Amino acid sequence: MKYRFHPAWLVAVAAFVALIGAAGFRATPSVLLQPLHEEFGWSLATISAAVSVNLLLYGLTAPFAAALMDKFGIRRVATFALLLVSAGSGLTVWMTESWQLMLCWGVLVGLGTGSLALGFVATITGRWFVRHRGLVTGVLTAGGATGNLIFLPVLSRISESNGWRTAALTVSVAALCVVPLILWRLRDHPADLGVSALGSTEVLEKPAKPAGGAARNALRGLRDAARTRPFWLLAGGFAICGATTNGLVGTHFIPAAHDHGMPQTTAASLLALVGLFDIAGTIASGWLTDRVDSRILLGGYYALRGLSLLVLPSLFAATAHPSMLIFILFYGLDWVATVPPTVTLCREYFGAAGPIVFGWVFASHQFGAAIAATSAGLIRDQWGAYTWAWYGAGALALLASVLSLMLFAGKRIKPIAPGIGLAVPIKG
Repeated sequence: MKYRFHPAWLVAVAAFVALIGAAGFRATPSVLLQPLHEEFGWSLATISAAVSVNLLLYGLTAPFAAALMDKFGIRRVATFALLLVSAGSGLTVWMTESWQLMLCWGVLVGLGTGSLALGFVATITGRWFVRHRGLVTGVLTAGGATGNLIFLPVLSRISESNGWRTAALTVSVAALCVVPLILWRLRDHPADLGVSALGSTEVLEKPAKPAGGAARNALRGLRDAARTRPFWLLAGGFAICGATTNGLVGTHFIPAAHDHGMPQTTAASLLALVGLFDIAGTIASGWLTDRVDSRILLGGYYALRGLSLLVLPSLFAATAHPSMLIFILFYGLDWVATVPPTVTLCREYFGAAGPIVFGWVFASHQFGAAIAATSAGLIRDQWGAYTWAWYGAGALALLASVLSLMLFAGKRIKPIAPGIGLAVPIKG
């Protein structure tokens, strides 16, 4: 069957919208932190712990979701994930105890959004794209930032005018509305439509489902990757990436700005601007990844992020002055620009197992985010300010730059099986 344009683009559009839907609830914690604290009297550390559970499961789910997509198909897993997000966000309106916050906000939504995390992106681009793979990875990664840009200001205003419960229900409905599009347009493999991947001239048969359970395949991928030095360098750098983005800035920027007299809606708008510039930065990073060595890109991104975070404590004020706006621009361009080169390096080092291995690298990202979210809350409760959290994050980002450049001295990985896992290090 002939198509007017390659169906890979329709798959990418459906995936992009799904990522926006999944990002909706992940945008909610920073908006609802203060309202939940005021209504229930829970400490910021307690609420931050629920955020940490969400972030941790968001990461840990990714490699298993990638294995499930190999086993049951992308469309089925994505649909179920969106239903989990919708259920988890909707059920929060009836919670009265902090453990219920952990269950709904942490567990259900963490599992749902984790299934639509960057392992989902790596699987889509790995199957459907040869040409423009880096660029499409950047665009899909920007879906999360687009979700923040759309939902943060809206949820902040809804929360202030109608209460946080209305905001949570808004996210629930938004995630549910994406399901029909996924069922209609998302396809598991180019062979389903009798076409080749974009940029390839060969129509490949749909690969056989991997033997064994999805969990076993995901763990096998971790076992094989963990025997290599590049995996630990990538995972270490990405853990710091998570700590310095979702865990700290994504969760605590709004309350930190509020501590200095800035209205919550203004702080939420600034965080949304980070998402706006993040879209441009991530797409540009995808374009660069197709042209520049990914190790150089990662080293530069982390170094610039570290320097910006070291300056941030001196920029907080009651109003959004020009210096803060410059930080928002600079930091936003760098927010998840690290993703396209990291995905590329996982594919370069681990071959066909790249999406699952990247899922584990992404799990380290969320592990770092979870630690930072809780640690920053504890620092704020103990010392009454976030200052040392910002300084610590800046130092860690500079360390991540060093780890990325150390990949030049690492070993290349030669895949020895086209299926899941099984790669051995060779001297390169």
